[in-house]
Amino acid sequence: MPRVISGSAGGIHLSSVRGLETRPTADRVKEALFSMLMSRWPPQGFLDLYAGTGQIGLEAASRGADPVVLVEKNRDGCRVIRENIEKTHLSASVCLLQRPVGPALDALRREGRSFSLIFADPPYREALQTLSRLAGPLADLLTPDGRLILEHDAVTASPANVTYLQLERCCQYGTAMLSFYQKMATAHAAGVV
Repeated sequence: MPRVISGSAGGIHLSSVRGLETRPTADRVKEALFSMLMSRWPPQGFLDLYAGTGQIGLEAASRGADPVVLVEKNRDGCRVIRENIEKTHLSASVCLLQRPVGPALDALRREGRSFSLIFADPPYREALQTLSRLAGPLADLLTPDGRLILEHDAVTASPANVTYLQLERCCQYGTAMLSFYQKMATAHAAGVV
């Protein structure tokens, strides 16, 4: 059962989505992720894509990130995320968008939103195709010094460069890989801010 590790909601166990092919991020991976992000804390906005139970975004909010936007298209997943937001008492800093990621990114871009940290955990078998398809909109939403973190299967190699995003580093945890991307300097020159 996923839980919030640290911060104002630390120790609270989160509800899970039953019967769906969700794959909550393991505590070990989550702890390592947030340890690596501490030098960038608190972020200027945190975006959690393919949020599942909401555990990554809620962990960020529990540790002081504000605003936190969670994107999940599955109705049952969104029901569980709402329960978890209520359970953790983080509704003041967390917003849930119930829609597919592509249209959600378009809406956030139209609103002029930006995020210094974007976490994406698409289905493992689709992770790199998803990155290729959404790299442009993701780069648009990143602040100039922001980072995109992609969780994917460790078997699949991360591309070094993808439409305005450059691979900074990869960290493997068992079968999971965290790939950190930064916005390329050419993105700034091309007007992708």
